[in-house]
Amino acid sequence: MPVQDDGQATKVLTIVVPSYNSQDYLARCLDSMLPVPDDVEAIVVNDGSTDDTALIAERYATEHPGRVLVINKPNGGHGSGINTGLRLARGHYFKVVDSDDRLEPEAFHALVEALRALVTAGAGPDLVVTNFVYDKQGKRRKHVMSYGNVFPDGRTVSWHAVGRFRLSQYLLMHALTYRTGLLRQFGLELPEHTFYVDNLYAYGPMALVRTIHYLDVDLYQYFIGRPDQSVSEAVMVKRADQQLKVNRLMIGHLPSRDTPLPRRLRRYLESYLGVVTAVSSIICIRTGKPEYLTEKARLWREIRETDQVTWRRLMRTPMGRLVNLPGSFGRRVTLVAYKIARRFFGFN
Repeated sequence: MPVQDDGQATKVLTIVVPSYNSQDYLARCLDSMLPVPDDVEAIVVNDGSTDDTALIAERYATEHPGRVLVINKPNGGHGSGINTGLRLARGHYFKVVDSDDRLEPEAFHALVEALRALVTAGAGPDLVVTNFVYDKQGKRRKHVMSYGNVFPDGRTVSWHAVGRFRLSQYLLMHALTYRTGLLRQFGLELPEHTFYVDNLYAYGPMALVRTIHYLDVDLYQYFIGRPDQSVSEAVMVKRADQQLKVNRLMIGHLPSRDTPLPRRLRRYLESYLGVVTAVSSIICIRTGKPEYLTEKARLWREIRETDQVTWRRLMRTPMGRLVNLPGSFGRRVTLVAYKIARRFFGFN
């Protein structure tokens, strides 16, 4: 399959680093990419930081001209940083690395070498998938999210050759390196001043993906466990409206039944939507507020009104049944099951 891009690509890879008040983490993030290869660019998008983020980024840009770039802009949130980076990207491929995370250097250079070979051969896939590592604060043992059971290593395949995803296994933002032209074809424009847009990034453009290349390296080091992080349970409960907003936008991106899709891709998109909706449902229950129980019911109703087939499938899953148990007793059962799963799987 020939590489399809819009003529803007002069690099093999663009890495966008959205950064807001990241002075404590940014150097560690950028150091993990050094030395930045000639055919790679790292764009640090300083999103209106009030600390020394801009100074740190400018120092790296000065020391690595043409390879580390800095864009200073007013605060617009994580999605705004990604949007800005995508508009300026010169890479055939596009990856987002949050400023408080990092890449494993050997795996990073393995990725770049693989991308070079794919682009040179004129066979650039729509998506390159790599593993990521949950590096949870306070835990010595790290959990690796790998995909060897889903994709063959080192090969480009279509959805027809994709294996079965496990229940807890999804293609989160950390695993994804998209073809830049695909993101532009999709018209990616993430909402500003909105948390949890990484789900939109991993979900909407996926409907256009037809070819996938898997590289079995533990590339992305995803730091979690800080109480102030947006993915901590307490913070998510406070920002339940943000989670619901993103969930509804995902429903809006669910391809219609008239859209021809590979069967396994459609099932994957349905399953991913179901997991995010289950998370939203648990958050609504955890708020303890009647208005959010109403929002929870409305969310599931919107799925049914958008696509009854998808709604029926999701309602029949164990998660769909669990989060929709009726009454106050049913909600208590849901929360108990959630706490058990949280302890067992160790998620944040």
